[in-house]
Amino acid sequence: MAYFLKKNLKNNKVYLSIVNSYYDHNRGHTVHETYASFGTGQSLIDNGISDPVAYLTEEVRKLNYERNLSKTNEISDKAPYRYAGHFLLKAILDKLEVEPIFKVYDMTRNFHFQLYDVLSSLIYARCIKPCSKFRTYFEVIPYLDKECAFSYDQLLEGLAYFGENYESIVEIFTKLIKEKYGMDTSRAYFDCTNFYFEIDREDEFRKKGPSKENRKEPLLGMGLLLDGNQIPSGMKLFPGNESEKPKVREIIHDLKWNNDVEGRVIQVADKGLNSAKNIYEALKNGDGYIFSKSCKTLPEVEKTWILLDNDYIDIRDENEEIRYRVKECIDTFSYSFTDDDGGRKTFSIEEKRVVTYNPSLARKQLLEIQKLEEKAYDLCLSRAKKEEFGDCAKYVSFKGKDGKKADVSINHDKLDQDKKLCGYNLIVTSETGMDHRDIYKTYHNLWRIEESFRIMKSELDARPAFMKTKETLYGHFTICYLSVLISRLLQIYELGDEDSYQSIYNFIREFTFVTVGNKYINMATRNEFITKLAKRTRLPLTSAMISDKQYKKIMGYKL
Repeated sequence: MAYFLKKNLKNNKVYLSIVNSYYDHNRGHTVHETYASFGTGQSLIDNGISDPVAYLTEEVRKLNYERNLSKTNEISDKAPYRYAGHFLLKAILDKLEVEPIFKVYDMTRNFHFQLYDVLSSLIYARCIKPCSKFRTYFEVIPYLDKECAFSYDQLLEGLAYFGENYESIVEIFTKLIKEKYGMDTSRAYFDCTNFYFEIDREDEFRKKGPSKENRKEPLLGMGLLLDGNQIPSGMKLFPGNESEKPKVREIIHDLKWNNDVEGRVIQVADKGLNSAKNIYEALKNGDGYIFSKSCKTLPEVEKTWILLDNDYIDIRDENEEIRYRVKECIDTFSYSFTDDDGGRKTFSIEEKRVVTYNPSLARKQLLEIQKLEEKAYDLCLSRAKKEEFGDCAKYVSFKGKDGKKADVSINHDKLDQDKKLCGYNLIVTSETGMDHRDIYKTYHNLWRIEESFRIMKSELDARPAFMKTKETLYGHFTICYLSVLISRLLQIYELGDEDSYQSIYNFIREFTFVTVGNKYINMATRNEFITKLAKRTRLPLTSAMISDKQYKKIMGYKL
């Protein structure tokens, strides 16, 4: 299949050899045979070769080229096309200077392949054509811009390494981004999601818990942190039965510790992460917070304040239509939580509360409640069992035992209260001096995290995931995280946040070439994005046919 340079660390010395890797159909697996051994490379140095590794790497390239050349007169089992849209992702990785970091790991570990080759190939393949690792290796990686220098087994070995060390890899990328692009740690946006697995039994890392998609299967949780520029800067994986609320404390602590962040970080999260302990820990660590809070769980005094029409300010659009209404107050509020020792801790803080009313959101929520109300009426009339009510059970009063036909009635008080609160949203913050417009804008930037999760689940097909071990599964989600991270750097920093992620992924997947001799036929369809990108990069992206030199120029593009 391919020749590669093997570097074996023994007795603190690196021994070099060229190895022939091929698939043995009789044995049913990949076989490695030593083509030539060079010891420590001292004989090459004695012959005037100052850098044996670079020299042998070039020899490996020539051997692979000659092998491929010898097959040109045979019927090829490889289609004559090349993926090329990943040249933008490649340029990001080159700018970050990721490869030299992983070459250090290659020298200190007994791998027979280069970690960076596996990492970069998996990232490109995940963005181009997300599929199983087996299909990725045989159907996507061979059609990238350079020959594959590792076997399928080595791909899985590298994936397991990435999963076992995913926190270190995330930290490395965060630090490299800080060096090349900078990092805004004045804000930290955090949210969690989970991924379900269609397996019969739980294991140590996939556990049953509350699912975002109302699934009953075992789950794996993921916490994602964005910096103030909405660039991913931290990721945490955890079993699906664990609470999400402590994860915000862990991941922000890691961000500050690993990046020597001494300034104040304002934590931004939705109501699912809002807890008294998170507020207490944020203040204890000198940080601030902007959290949303459920209006339905507020004390009656606060509900009354929200529903009172006075003091609201109307925010209108260009057509003078009410976009939303807002009012605020500053007061002292008390919180309490159970600490790690089981004791009850109570504290008070001066806090600003900003409540908004959105007419379009009110209409949407009211419609959802009316649907549940109609369903509840129908089930009440049919005297259905309690478990049949589902989500509408919150608007029904039950009398009777579970599993039997219940004596039920509509809870009109609950219905009326929820209808009154439709369209209202409450934001609580320690930033009492911040204007309500800034608070509103800062909080609503959380949509970037929701979009990142959507990219992971839809564009990158993060699940279904077929890995069986914790290490390879964590490695898979590490690749998904890095794919989102690099595409965000491209979208926000390099392309000025002027294009949607859909346009970027469509280009990466559609920009392909069919090779005819030494010519490359462009198979992409001309559109506004590719035309604008061609002008920005000054590359022949819209040309119908390009030369081998132009193809190499595209794939070698630097930012």
